[in-house]
Amino acid sequence: MVETAHASRTAVLVCQGRAAAHGLVAPERFADPTALPLLREDERMPVRWVRDGRTPKEWRARIDFETVKAITELMVPRTVAIDDALRERPGPQVVILGAGLDGRAWRMPELADAAVFEVDQPASQADKRARAAALTGPPPAFVPVDFRTDDLSAELAAAGHAGDRPTTWIWEGVVPYLTPAEVEATVGAVAACSAPGSRLIVNFQLPVPFLKLGFLVGRALARSTGRSSMFTREPWRSTWTPSAMADLLARHGFTVVRDQNMLDVAETMPVPVWHRRSLAQSQVQVADR
Repeated sequence: MVETAHASRTAVLVCQGRAAAHGLVAPERFADPTALPLLREDERMPVRWVRDGRTPKEWRARIDFETVKAITELMVPRTVAIDDALRERPGPQVVILGAGLDGRAWRMPELADAAVFEVDQPASQADKRARAAALTGPPPAFVPVDFRTDDLSAELAAAGHAGDRPTTWIWEGVVPYLTPAEVEATVGAVAACSAPGSRLIVNFQLPVPFLKLGFLVGRALARSTGRSSMFTREPWRSTWTPSAMADLLARHGFTVVRDQNMLDVAETMPVPVWHRRSLAQSQVQVADR
């Protein structure tokens, strides 16, 4: 949620992963019909390759194919874990922090009676609003926020969020891009406008060996295609152990009621598991107030 002059490239990749999985991977547990419409035509090509199981021969296209294929494997269990926790307690208000190209406001009937707010940095949100014209149904309330300078509570209140009513918060795929101080400040801001009965669903990355090496490999592969790596513009700034995240949430009045590793979630589903290390690095905690 750090302000940049550009829309998030990571948000596009995540959306491509959901689009590639829709209707093909664990369809009894996972579905996202909003993902493909949110993508532009050039972004849909790698999705088609993955869905067709057609590996391109040209090097640049092959890298795009492998990247989307890898993120698809992660997005299915991560989306299922978060959707399940949301369905259990949608609440009268739902706030999606760092929403990117999230389609939950349109695709989840459980949110039909909830007031849904999407919070994101202004450039990404402007890009999302242009893309969302392809979707049908009432949109969420869009709340542009730069967490370095803006007051989350004030911006949400101005958009119609009521701090005295329970809120279910979704914080997916954002924590790694924030410094530890920014993560703590965000949790504090969330707590300040979370009435009793609120729920926070947070996704974060675990510390792993050779993380820097993995980023170097990713940058080298991007350079080999003549493009810059998304990790250059959107670097990871923090990883967390489950106990450290639970302690942080507890300091702000949230009690963790579920702690799930995405490898464990994937192994309970009829999905292929090829990138075990990547799945095992991703965690989802559900915390109630």
